[in-house]
Parts: sequence; C-alpha cells; structure tokens
Amino acid sequence: MQGTLSKLKAQLTQPIQYQLPIGDELVNLNDYIGQQFTLTHTGNIFCCNCGKKTKKSYSQGHCFVCMKKLASCDMCIMKPETCHFDQGTCREPQWGEANCMIPHYVYLANTSGLKVGITRHTQIPTRWIDQGATQALPLFKVQTRLQSGLVEVALAEFIADKTNWRNMLKGLNDNVDLKAAAEQLIPQIQSKLDELAELFGATAIERLDEDVVDLSFPVEQFPSKITSFNFDKSPEVTGTLLGIKGQYLIFDTGVINIRKFTAYEVTFSA
Repeated sequence: MQGTLSKLKAQLTQPIQYQLPIGDELVNLNDYIGQQFTLTHTGNIFCCNCGKKTKKSYSQGHCFVCMKKLASCDMCIMKPETCHFDQGTCREPQWGEANCMIPHYVYLANTSGLKVGITRHTQIPTRWIDQGATQALPLFKVQTRLQSGLVEVALAEFIADKTNWRNMLKGLNDNVDLKAAAEQLIPQIQSKLDELAELFGATAIERLDEDVVDLSFPVEQFPSKITSFNFDKSPEVTGTLLGIKGQYLIFDTGVINIRKFTAYEVTFSA
C-alpha cells in the first residue's frame, strides 16, 4: 500500500478505534497492535492543499506558498487570542467566517497532567483524542475563536496550556478531579470573565455544567524511554506496534507523530 499520510482518524469507543489514512486507503490500526509493520518514506512530499511536490513540509503538510497564503496556517491558529479577523486582515475572510466566527469551547483536560485548551464545537471529542487526553471537561461555550483564546490565556496564568508529550506517551498522568479543579480555577478569573462580558456582551461566554468525559487509548505497553522516529532523518519506521495515543504510534522501537508527517508519501507493509 502506498500513498500520502494524513492525520490519524479516531472514534470515541472503549478503547478508541484508530485508522491510518494512506492515500485513499484506511488501515485499521487497532488490528495491528501486537504485530510488526513498516512505514517507508519514498522521499516524496505532496502539499496537502494544492498537491504540488515540495522539498519541505510547512505547517504540517503544506508547501511554502500555501503556508504563506492560507488562513489555516496563520499564527493566530496557534495563538487564538491574536485573531485579527475584526481588523479586516484575515488571509481568507470566508474561511475565517466558517472556522473562527463560530462557537468554540474552553475545556480542562488531563493529558500529561491538568491543562486548559480550546476547540471548535465541531472538534469535540476529536481534539481531546488528538491530544492524548484521558479525561476532559468543557467549561465554557463562547461565540468566536478570539473569545476562547482570551479565556484560555486567563486560565493559563494558573495551569498549563501545553502537553508534555513525552509524559503523555509514558502514561504519566494520574486521574484528576476536573470538576473540583474547575470550581477552584473559575473564581480566580472571574474579573477577566466580567471584563470580556462587558466587551463582547453578556451572552458571549456561557458557563457549562457538563459531565467529565473519560477516554481510553489502545495501549498494551507504555514506553519507559521515548525515542522518536523522523522521516526527514531516516526513511524507515519499523517495529511491533504497542499502542496508539494522541497522534502517536508507539512501537517497541520508538514513537512517531503521524500528524507531523502529513503529506509524506509512504509505503505500508506488514
């Protein structure tokens, strides 16, 4: 089987079911846990947007031209609090309308420990799965990406907003009482919430009362030491698949972040 990689597809089951897209084909990865297979990079990278061959991948699978022109590759995607749509400078206003000027959620998650994050309403629970979260709790529903970023920044003064991916892959995160954490955190940002309500309107930020979502990943054995595969340095990834968590395949020989190598052409053999 040969084709370009795309990010892992996942379904929230117990445990999560994963599929690896290779071109137009889908590999049911859960069936391969405990088995050996090989991914070999052909040396080709094809832009995931325009399809042109590129020597280097930018912004997870784009050529340089697309990376510079697409709104989905702008810095505000990584830092939503810097959204500049209201200034009329969005690279693609229609894309911004469809993806940023829509409801977003601010949530707590347990990945390598307690963290805060945001996601579009259409990306629940996908975002939590991609981050390797074992628990998640939506806190707020807001009207735009900018608003979610501003709430996240306020909470990030007290808890992490990034995942320690090595600890996440080692399974080093004890269960957290997310409800109790929320009750402790939210009063600490109440003045900021009041400020945002004054700025965007009283209904812009809605406090939620949701249940905690538990996520179970198909991992037979967590690695004690993390060694990363990198197609830019070595074309072959091979080993016995021990598990899948987030966007990572965990082999007995190392781990690989599939999303990082979006648009890389590979062959799959087992």
